[in-house]
Amino acid sequence: SQLIKSFRRGCGLKSPSSKNLTEELREMREQPIDPQAEQEIIDSIEEVYFSNDSFDMVQHELEKLPPELNLQELEEYRDKLKRQQAAVSKKVADLILEKQPAYVKELERVTALQTNLQLAAVICTNARRQLSVAKEGFTEASLGLLANQRRRQLLTGLLKSLRTIKTLQRTDVRLSEMLEEEDYPGAIQLCLECQKAASTFKHYSCISELNSKLQDTLEQIEEQLDVALSKTCKHFDVSHYTKVQLAYTLLGKTQTAMDQLHMHFTQAIHNTVFQVVLGYVELCAGNADTKFQKMQYKDLCTHITLDSYIPCLTDLCKALWEVMLSYHRTMQWHEEHDKQETTPTPDDAAAAESDELMVDHSYVKKKLEHGLTRIWQDVQLKVKAYILGTDMSNFKYDDFIVVLDVISRLMQVGEEFCGSKSEVLQESIKRQSVNYFKNYHRARLEELRMFLENETWELCPVKSNFNIAQLHEFKFMGQCRSPSVSPSRQAACSTSPPQEELSLFQQYLQEGNPFEMHIEHKEEETEDVLASNGYESDELEKSVYQDYDSDSDVPDELKQDYVDEQTGDVPQKSVSRETIRSKKKSDYNLNKTNAPILTNTTLNVIRLVGKYMQMMNILKPIAFDVIHCVSQLFDYYLYAVYTFFGRNDMYESSGLGLISSRLRTTLNRIQESLIDMEAGGENAGVHGPTEDRKEKVPSPHLSQMVVLTSSGTLYGLAQRVVATESLVFLAEQFESLQSHLDTMMPAAKKPFLQQFYSQTVSTASELRKPIYWIVAAKAIDYEQMLLMMAGVKWDIREIMSQHNVYVDVLLKEFEQFNKRLGDVSRHVRIPLPVSNVLWEHCIRLANRTLVEGYANVKKCSNEGRALMQLDFQQFLMKLEKLTDLRPIPDKEFVETYIKAYYLTENDMEQFIKNHREYSMKQLANLVNVCLGSHINKKARQKLLAAIDDIDRPKR
Repeated sequence: SQLIKSFRRGCGLKSPSSKNLTEELREMREQPIDPQAEQEIIDSIEEVYFSNDSFDMVQHELEKLPPELNLQELEEYRDKLKRQQAAVSKKVADLILEKQPAYVKELERVTALQTNLQLAAVICTNARRQLSVAKEGFTEASLGLLANQRRRQLLTGLLKSLRTIKTLQRTDVRLSEMLEEEDYPGAIQLCLECQKAASTFKHYSCISELNSKLQDTLEQIEEQLDVALSKTCKHFDVSHYTKVQLAYTLLGKTQTAMDQLHMHFTQAIHNTVFQVVLGYVELCAGNADTKFQKMQYKDLCTHITLDSYIPCLTDLCKALWEVMLSYHRTMQWHEEHDKQETTPTPDDAAAAESDELMVDHSYVKKKLEHGLTRIWQDVQLKVKAYILGTDMSNFKYDDFIVVLDVISRLMQVGEEFCGSKSEVLQESIKRQSVNYFKNYHRARLEELRMFLENETWELCPVKSNFNIAQLHEFKFMGQCRSPSVSPSRQAACSTSPPQEELSLFQQYLQEGNPFEMHIEHKEEETEDVLASNGYESDELEKSVYQDYDSDSDVPDELKQDYVDEQTGDVPQKSVSRETIRSKKKSDYNLNKTNAPILTNTTLNVIRLVGKYMQMMNILKPIAFDVIHCVSQLFDYYLYAVYTFFGRNDMYESSGLGLISSRLRTTLNRIQESLIDMEAGGENAGVHGPTEDRKEKVPSPHLSQMVVLTSSGTLYGLAQRVVATESLVFLAEQFESLQSHLDTMMPAAKKPFLQQFYSQTVSTASELRKPIYWIVAAKAIDYEQMLLMMAGVKWDIREIMSQHNVYVDVLLKEFEQFNKRLGDVSRHVRIPLPVSNVLWEHCIRLANRTLVEGYANVKKCSNEGRALMQLDFQQFLMKLEKLTDLRPIPDKEFVETYIKAYYLTENDMEQFIKNHREYSMKQLANLVNVCLGSHINKKARQKLLAAIDDIDRPKR
């Protein structure tokens, strides 16, 4: 701008509005100059010239002059300034000419604006003139009415607003009342309406304070809602929870509420178990100074006393049940609520709202389903800490069963709650069970040894319809619908009719608690299995022949052998008249009913088996350990009966094969695996270190009160019958339990159970032979018969019609034996299998004594052999009247030996090869006496050599 001013002054230019301006500028532009040189000149101008309008260029140039002036330099500097001025002038001229059309156009617009302003002034003048006319045409009164009416309308609106504001100011009182009534949805609805109304009057200063107050109230409601939500974790109430959920829905925080709910459930579980355990610990500790409240829950569990363990566990499970039931009912509420809200929506707004609801419902559903597993895991961990906090190895059995029953019921709750197999609980209770059961079983084996050593083998009188299902310990087998039995075990029960099973959550949805039932059940237990005096009613005597027991008639199921409680009838069996008649003769003491023969020790073992099975039924993971111990109970009982009554060194010499190889193997196995021989003082130091003896029990000793050597009692026959038949009865009960044990046994271990039954249980009846053989061997004086036979002359020459006296003596011995059996049977019933074994043994021994007597004959004629046959036939004829045993044992043994007298030399050689049941002495007697006079010495030596060469197995 300074350059332009100087340019104008230097060039003599006039105002821009001058007519000659255009021509002047054009002339300046027409002056020839190089554009590049012109730009260089402009660039060489000092920057200060471009600063502002107040710049004084003359002063500036004068100040630049040097102290000493040089004319030539001044002229050169002046020429430079002129060139710069000319270049700027030309540049300015170019710019002015370039903007000339825009300048002209803008000048025209200014002229048009001036014209419009003049027209507007005319319009305003006219309007004012007309307004003055209107003012003059109306009276002041009319205008006053209009003004008052307008003011009235404004005041009416203001009054309405003030009333609304007054109402808003008073809402805090109503909100407090609603919160006290726990009407959270109403309180939130009121707050939201107040906030909406307040937004209409936000131009009032008092409303801003109200908005802040309402916001604080909403936050307070949210806090109270959170507390109300936490209350549903322990005691779910439908109306209360509905209010809370509706309140969260109004706040738009449904998902937040669900997150909070799960946090509260977790906290509820922790607080519940801690308070329950803390209460018992402080109660038992009395006035101790220990700060239990500051302890961790896991440490607190270790302070529970044995007396308070079960009550605390029960209360713990009750409290946890309440929490899980609340969660279950919460899920039910949401399922029903979702069904009610899934209705079709016609308009778009409602459809959008429905989509939002679906998102919320989906989130809530997934959160609840995920929470099931998490909550159950928390419950398991809390109960696990409690279970492992106490050493239960010294618990009483009934107490430990209660613990197992409670935990089993809790696992059933878990299975119904979230389908869990409760691995945490199973592992923890398994650890305690294995530890407990080892100690318990060891103590029970020692107790069984004590029972056996003090057992006098007297009959324990029980009712004729007794079966183990009547005992307390086996009640669980008939309680397939008991809460303590899980659905998987209920399915295994075949005794109850099929019907729909109610889950625990269905049974106790409204009231009650599944962890209270075991106490009531225990109080109801009663049993009546003992007979008052050993006799039953006459009606039962009539059915005795149909209810006869034998070792070959083992009932398949426990309840097949019962007496109907309504009618007193005994199930009829198809029995022939011949069988009944034979039982009348052979079974002793039929004036009594056929009550099972067992002792107090037998009953104790059966009860132990029931207790073991209870434990196994409740806790399947230790099933194999339990069944193994059950088998040891039977093994020890069998071994004791054999040791007391069946061990005798005369078996081998009897030749009767009294002990089978299977029985011998079983007895050897029991002795090696279960019997601690060192403890009894036998073979000390042979069986290895003490660690190997931990699982073994000392061999039992027969009570000194049991006398087995008196001939007056048939060598303790009554005790032998009670002992042996009680073992057979025990085996029968084991047989009836096999199917149930098989379902409990893990698949990989089932061969053990099958082997136990096939090689041990089934051998029980085989003990009858060795045990009763001792009685048979001593009951009849076989030596006297041999002496009498030795005095008979057999080399007679005429056929006799009268038998020898020794036959009558022998028969008299048998009659006396029969009478003594009857005497014994007055005290103890002698079952048919027992009497059969006794008669079989006596007859076999008698027949072998006869053969031995015939083998002692030095000389014998054909008539003598005929006399032998006569004697034997007389013996058989009389014997058949005494016993119903058919056929007579070893009849052929005697007859064949007698008939061998008539054999030739060649036949005798074949006879020796085929009949190895005879002793070498007996065969040699046949050769020497029967063939002695018919063959030469060489032939006799040959036959005797053949007898020596025969390797006869001992029978």
